[in-house]
Amino acid sequence: MASSRTRAYDDTSATLADFYTSDTSMQACLDRARVAAQTDLPILILGESGAGKTILARAIHNASQRSRGPFISFNAAALSDTLLDSQLFGHERGAFTGAHQRVKGKFELAHQGTLFLDEIADLSPTGQSKILRAVEYGEFERLGSDALQRADVRVISATHLAISTATGERRFRQDLFFRISGFTLTLPSLRDRPNDLPVLLAAEIRRASERQGKAIVGLNRAAANRLLAYGWPGNLRELSTVVHAAVALANGDVIGEEHLMLGTGVPVAAPAAPSAPDGNGRRRTLRDAMSQHIMQVLEDVGGNKRRAARELGVSRATLDRKLREISKPASR
Repeated sequence: MASSRTRAYDDTSATLADFYTSDTSMQACLDRARVAAQTDLPILILGESGAGKTILARAIHNASQRSRGPFISFNAAALSDTLLDSQLFGHERGAFTGAHQRVKGKFELAHQGTLFLDEIADLSPTGQSKILRAVEYGEFERLGSDALQRADVRVISATHLAISTATGERRFRQDLFFRISGFTLTLPSLRDRPNDLPVLLAAEIRRASERQGKAIVGLNRAAANRLLAYGWPGNLRELSTVVHAAVALANGDVIGEEHLMLGTGVPVAAPAAPSAPDGNGRRRTLRDAMSQHIMQVLEDVGGNKRRAARELGVSRATLDRKLREISKPASR
């Protein structure tokens, strides 16, 4: 990600010039990306979830000779082979129940542009074989048709898995690996770029403040120490989420530690509800019980707020509101 010029990690106008780093491994990745952008070779981007693989793919497309063509993104994870066929290659009218008209697939939509295949290592063996033919020859058939279709597509693939291990264990086709890895780029994780973190945080705070109409000037010492020491398992995506939530929670012009939602998605200074009366015989209030229950559910689902809201039987907006309420000091 970049400095003051940085755009959000999912911005369609991102360019390689927008990326900021003082880290040597990240700089090496960007240098290779600039070279790769000037070719029409397939590219494989490796990196943890949230590290910025999608925005790097977009930036490479925008720097390439195909920049005026479409950039079509497709997440290959957890799709049945039939759905994969329909999504990637399209289908004819009547190909299956509910197919009321001809629909173009991602390959066809990406003609003369770039097709970004995210989480390609999660494809089934059948899916891998179908992708191989399309990538190698630019040929495919729509579901429900034997007519051969062609598309001029530059493929950029990505995965967070150790694809070399998957290839060695024959969970990923070696011939497909060779076909998609004309250039291989490895994005370092955020925890491996500690010197970049202060600039990235400052840029994200500025962006979040602008979007929310606030005038946040920065972090207090406790918040800064907490963020700089944090491991960022969700990488840039998590950083963006944490900062935007902290800006929303901040009442003044400085983000404090009590505004940070790390790991469980609950502000780190949220009150922990006692399970029994305290030393003064005070019983838990309803607010205490609600706080404890919400935090327990969040912990049970690994901090996933969408799943937590579903488990609690409330909307995501209601859960966010409750989290803001329990993060405020209680009035006794």
